Amino acid sequence: MADDFNDPNTTEHVATATADTSAGDTGTAGHDKPMLIKRDPFGLIVLILGAGAGLWGLLASFGPGWGFWDYTVGLTWIRYAFFLALFTLVLAIGVFIWRRRKGMRTKMPRLLIGAVSAAIFAGYIGYQLSVAMSVPAIHDISTDLADPPQFTTLTLRADNWDAIPGADDKDMRGLSPRQRWALLHQKAYPDIRSVRIDMPVPQVIEAAERLATDRGWDIVAADPARGHMEAVATVSAFRFKDDVVLRVRPAGAGQGSIIDMRSVSEVGQSDLGVNAERVRSFLSDLSGTTTAASR
Repeated sequence: MADDFNDPNTTEHVATATADTSAGDTGTAGHDKPMLIKRDPFGLIVLILGAGAGLWGLLASFGPGWGFWDYTVGLTWIRYAFFLALFTLVLAIGVFIWRRRKGMRTKMPRLLIGAVSAAIFAGYIGYQLSVAMSVPAIHDISTDLADPPQFTTLTLRADNWDAIPGADDKDMRGLSPRQRWALLHQKAYPDIRSVRIDMPVPQVIEAAERLATDRGWDIVAADPARGHMEAVATVSAFRFKDDVVLRVRPAGAGQGSIIDMRSVSEVGQSDLGVNAERVRSFLSDLSGTTTAASR
């Protein structure tokens, strides 16, 4: 028996059999692992579409502010870019699942970057849509619904009372557009009210001018003696313009002033709550602690 192991021919046969067995084992293990794909065309497509959707949305947003196209065109393009981002996400998920079922694997950066880019853009637009659905489609916000402050230098948009929601609502049937506006306004923004501050009228206007300047607003009129100020605020990448008017009157009893503020978008139907937030924050900063004025 020992002689058989010492025989060169026998040793050669054993080595060959061992090598063949090892090769066979390696091949079997190789079949258990996902097949590596060296080229990744689907990943490249997802990357191009995902990054392209976000870039398209950015260009659509900044274009109106740069004067390249109207804001309605920009909003339409953002809508298309949003749909493209959703399609990209579906495609990325589909490619990933298909590869897993086929036992294929590839380097993930392209697919992952494209999917993440699409998800970020779609998520942001989705958030904006949820905000739009949570507030009424109005663009004129005032602390005084019965007697809103009036613009004297700036001009209130001609279609301000057009397209006020609720014309077909049975609960608002027979109401005028302005009455529907007041009802929607009061329901959505009950906290937007006149405020009282323990400062004389001229000082309030002077403080309001400083605050508006700090916020980057363009002041177009200011009359401390009359208690009146008008300004234009520019918002978002679209460079939307919102007109603001401040009316300050002496308090009915004792010292102090009653402040009313109005903020109106120059274009668009819904302001996504931007004007209401502007009124809240401005009056809060102006008075320190806002206290609803009793009438």
